[in-house]
Amino acid sequence: MKKAFLLLIILLVATSMVFSAGTKESAGAATASASGTVRWAYWGGEARITRSAQAVLLFESANPGIKVNMEPSGGSGDHFVKVDTQLAAVSGPDIIQMGGNIDDYIKRGALLPLNGYVGTILNTSVIDPGAIEAGSRDGNLYGVTTGANMPALVYNKSLLERSGAPLPKVSMTYDEFRAYLLLIRDKLPKGVYPMMDIGILSSNSTPFGYWTGYNGTPLYKTAENRTYVTPADATKYLELFKDYRDNGLIPPADVAAAYAETNADSSAIVAGKVAIGFLWTNQIGGWQATMTDEIDFIEFPGAAEKNSLWQTQSQYYTVNKDAKNPELAVRFINFLVNSPEAAIVLGSDRGSSASSTARAAGSASAADQKILSYMQVAGPHTSPEGDHVPNDTELNSTLYLIYQRVAFGQITPADGGQQIYDLLIRLISK
Repeated sequence: MKKAFLLLIILLVATSMVFSAGTKESAGAATASASGTVRWAYWGGEARITRSAQAVLLFESANPGIKVNMEPSGGSGDHFVKVDTQLAAVSGPDIIQMGGNIDDYIKRGALLPLNGYVGTILNTSVIDPGAIEAGSRDGNLYGVTTGANMPALVYNKSLLERSGAPLPKVSMTYDEFRAYLLLIRDKLPKGVYPMMDIGILSSNSTPFGYWTGYNGTPLYKTAENRTYVTPADATKYLELFKDYRDNGLIPPADVAAAYAETNADSSAIVAGKVAIGFLWTNQIGGWQATMTDEIDFIEFPGAAEKNSLWQTQSQYYTVNKDAKNPELAVRFINFLVNSPEAAIVLGSDRGSSASSTARAAGSASAADQKILSYMQVAGPHTSPEGDHVPNDTELNSTLYLIYQRVAFGQITPADGGQQIYDLLIRLISK
C-alpha cells in the first residue's frame, strides 16, 4: 500500500501540468525561453517524498518550460549505490543529494563548481556564511546546504506515560542514562526494549564518532591525516553496547537486525519495539507523521558534560559535473533553498533552513518547535564538527558488518575493536 502511494506521488509529479498562468519571482521563475528536464536524486521516506513532490509542483507551475523528475531512494545506502552506478555509466542525475561524504565526490571530480552561477541564478547573499563555507572547498562552492541539523536521541513520550515510567531528562551523564534505561526496562510492556541498538544504523559512524569525540579520541584529523582511535577505544564502544544488550536495555541482535533504521518505515521506535531511538533533528516530522504516539528529543548521554555534540549541515544539493541541464538544476536548487513557498512545504525535513528568505516563511510546525527547543538546550553543548574519515561510505558499511559480528557473538569486542582500528588505518591510507 505504501509503495503504491509513493509511486502515485512520483507519477503525479512526473506527469503534472501547469496549474497557474504567469510566474512568481519567489518561486524561482525562469526566463520565458528556459526549458528542459532536471533529474533530482535524493533519499528519504514517504513524508520526504510527499514534501518534495509538493515543492516540485510549485516550481513547475512557476516555470512552465521546466520539468523536474524525482529519483528517490529509501535510504542513503541505496541512494549512493544507485548514483555511483549511474555516474560510472555517465548517466547520473543532474542534482545529487549529498551527506557527509561530499568530500569523496569532490575529490573524484564528480561535482560541478557552482561559482559561475552565484549572483545571477543562485542567491547566496541570503544564506548563512557558515553554510556557504561548509559547502565550499578551495574557493569553490560545490554544495548548497539543505539546512542545519543535529544528532539526537528521541523518546516515545506516550509509551512511557502509558507504562507509568518517568520521562527522561534532556541532559544526562552516561551513568545516569544507564540507570534510567534500567528503571524503564521493568516498566515497559513485554517485548518492548528501553532503547534501539544504534550500532546497527547504516550511518553507524555517527554514534561511533560521538563516542570517540566524547572520549577525546577523534575518528580523524584531516590536517594530520590520522586517527586518534586505538583498538582499546573501539573495544570500549563495542563493550558499552554488549553491556546494554546483556542487560536487556537494547534488543537482542536478531530482533535489532529486523529494523534497518533507514527511514520511518523501518524504524524500531515507530514500530513500538523501543522507547528510545536515534534521529537527526530534521527527521522528527517524518517519523511523527507515521505515529499516533508523541515523540520528543533528548541529548546523547554526556553531551552537557563534554560539549560533545555538533551541528552539521543536514545534506547538500550538488550538481553532477556531467549534468545535461546544469543551469536549470541550479535554478531549481535556488528555489528549494531560498523560496518561502518551498520552505513552507519542505519544512525542516532536510534541516532547519540556512536562508534568511526561507526562514521568513512563517510560523513553525509542532515538529519544528521541538527542534528549536532541543537546539536551545543542546546548542551550547556543541563543538565544531569533526573531520570525516576518507571513504565515508565504505567506513559505514564495514563498521556495520564488524558491529553485527560482535552483536551476534561471532567475534569478541576486543577482536571487533582491532578490526575497526585496522579499517580506519586502511581507509586513511588509501
